[in-house]
Amino acid sequence: MIRKLIISIALSSALLVVSGCHHKVQNPLANVDSKQPDKTLFDKAMDSMKHGRYQESRTLLETLINTYPDSEFIARAKLALGDAWYAEGGTAAWAQAEVEYKDFRTFFPNLPEAAEAQLKIASMHYRQMEKPDRDFAQASRAAEEYKTLIQDYPDSSLVPDAKQKLREVQEVLAERQYRIAHFYNLRENLAASQARLQSLTTSYPLYSGADEALFELGSIFEKEAESVRRQQKMPDAIKERLIANFEKQAVESYSRIMTRYPAMNRAGDARGRLEALKAPVPTPTAEAIAQSKAEEQSRGKVTMSQKIMQDFKKHPNVARTPKVGEPNLNEEALVDASALVKDYTKIVTGTASNNVGIEAVGAGSGTPGANQPVPSSQNGDQGTAPPPAPAQVNEVKQGTGTASDGSAAPAGQSSTDPKQDSTSKKKGKKGLRKLIPF
Repeated sequence: MIRKLIISIALSSALLVVSGCHHKVQNPLANVDSKQPDKTLFDKAMDSMKHGRYQESRTLLETLINTYPDSEFIARAKLALGDAWYAEGGTAAWAQAEVEYKDFRTFFPNLPEAAEAQLKIASMHYRQMEKPDRDFAQASRAAEEYKTLIQDYPDSSLVPDAKQKLREVQEVLAERQYRIAHFYNLRENLAASQARLQSLTTSYPLYSGADEALFELGSIFEKEAESVRRQQKMPDAIKERLIANFEKQAVESYSRIMTRYPAMNRAGDARGRLEALKAPVPTPTAEAIAQSKAEEQSRGKVTMSQKIMQDFKKHPNVARTPKVGEPNLNEEALVDASALVKDYTKIVTGTASNNVGIEAVGAGSGTPGANQPVPSSQNGDQGTAPPPAPAQVNEVKQGTGTASDGSAAPAGQSSTDPKQDSTSKKKGKKGLRKLIPF
C-alpha cells in the first residue's frame, strides 16, 4: 500500500515538473467561456494590447477571426488588428498596420470606424513626414490619404481634423517648391523657376509665403521682358510681342496679390510694381480682405530660437499653417519648363496666341522638364505614334562613306575620326583637378 502511495506521489511530481517546463505554450482557446468564446477572446486581446503585449494580442485576434468567422466581433477584431500594429510603432509595423486598415475599409466601408482607419493611415505618413529640404515621399502620401478621407467620408466628424492636417502637409510641399524655385532663380534659370512658382501658386493657395511666391514670379516675368529688350538682332515686331506678353503676366501676378492676399506683406510692393508698369491697381473686395486677414491671424509664429533649433530636427515646423480656409483637394498642377520655352518660341515665330500660361502634365507634347514625369498614352498623348527607332550603327557594314584615312567607313557614319565627330575638345586638367579621376 505504501509502495503504491509513493509511486502515485512520484508520478504527480513528474507531471507538475513537465507542466512547469511548458508554461509558455498556451492554447488561445484555453479557459474560454463556452457560452461566448469569441467575446472572451476579444476581451483578452484588448487587455494584452493595453499592457503592450502586441504580438499576443494579434495572436488572439487572428484566432478569433479564423475560428469564428460569423462572430459579431469580426469587424472590431479586424480594426483592432491594425491598432495592434499601429500601437507597436516603427516603419515595418506601420506598413503592416496600413495593410490591415485598408483591408478593414474594403470589408466594412460603411461602418463609422472606416473613417477612423483612414485617418490612422494618413497619420502614419504624417508622422514620418520630413522637412521641405528632405525626401517629400511621406508628405505626398499623407496628402493623398487625407484627401481620400475628406472625399470618401464628407460627413465624418474626423473631417475637420483631416483638413487641418492636410493644410499642414501642403504647407511643407509648397515650401519645398518655393525653395527649389528660388534656387533656380538665383542661378538665372528663369524658365525652371517660373514653372515651379506657377505650380506652387496654383496648387497651394493657403501657403504662408504665397505673396512672396507671386511677387517673385512677377519679377521673373519682368526679368524676361528686360532680357528681350536687350536683344539687338531681334526684329522690333517680335520684340514688342514678347515684351507685351511678359509684362502682361507680371501684371497678373502682382494683381493677384492685391485681390487674393491684400493683408499679406507683399501687397504694398505689388502696388508699387503695378504703378511702375503703368498698370491699373485692382481694389480687393471686402470678402477678400476679410478672408486674407482671417488666414493671417490664424497663423502661428516662429521665434528665432525655434528657427535655429529646427536645423537639428527631422520633422518640419508647421506653425505658419493657417487654421482656416479650404485646402486644395485636386492634384498638384505640375508645369513643364521646357513646354514654356516652346510656347515662347512659338510667339517669336507667330504661331501661338499671346496668352502663355500653365501647361499641365500631359497637356502638350513637349519634352518633360524637371518638374513633371514622362508623358504616356494616359497623359494626353493618345493617337500619337512613337518615333521610329534610330538606325543601328554599332555594327561594321559596307558603306559609301569615306574615313579620314581614305578607307570605307561603316554605313550610317560619316567618319571614324573622333576628332571630326566630336563637337568639343577635351580640356587638359590643371592644378588639383589632376587628382580627380573624371
